[in-house]
Amino acid sequence: MIELKDVCKTYYIGDEIVYALDHASMEISEGEFVSIVGPSGSGKSTMMNIIGCLDTADEGEYILDGISIEDYSERELAKIRNKKIGFIFQNFNLLPKLTAEENVELPLIYQKIPHSERKTRVKQALERVELSHRMRHCPTELSGGQQQRVAIARALVTEPSLFLADEPTGNLDSRTGEEIMTLFHELHETGNTIVLITHDNHVADEAERKIFIRDGRVSEVTV
Repeated sequence: MIELKDVCKTYYIGDEIVYALDHASMEISEGEFVSIVGPSGSGKSTMMNIIGCLDTADEGEYILDGISIEDYSERELAKIRNKKIGFIFQNFNLLPKLTAEENVELPLIYQKIPHSERKTRVKQALERVELSHRMRHCPTELSGGQQQRVAIARALVTEPSLFLADEPTGNLDSRTGEEIMTLFHELHETGNTIVLITHDNHVADEAERKIFIRDGRVSEVTV
């Protein structure tokens, strides 16, 4: 499903070239639950942005579902981000003035899904994360764990084939983090591909397979 071949991404800090990704290669098959683990500044966020089609590599090739990302137009990449990939972020990224229901519904509005179907899918997504009783509440009225459940429901509602989670338990206490990880296991058991990006080895151990990253270099063994 995901294949990176010698991917490089560089940034300039003054006159110095910094390799965020340094000839990174890896494969993730459909239906896998994989964690990408590394310390702060290791290149994890850059990796997430490239896998999620939010950024492109300077060198190398990224193949998604058998097609090189270079062969997609910007419009096609936008469709991939909105339909194929469900993003879940550490800071939840919920719109504060919208209710849980409205936050979850937003990507379906972008997809121009009919109103009645939107309402049904939103209700089902919130039920799946056990939060339908708080659907009329705004983010400020919800705990951190509840906000992350809303964010997961928002990712769920588009019925993506890939969930891309960036430090999803980073702002949560340990008990709430465990509840969120249980949700990811349930999603995986229903056949979803999950890529979990984290600096926490304990969280990374929840996945079937760990990929390590340090100084932009990727390995299946600790580096």
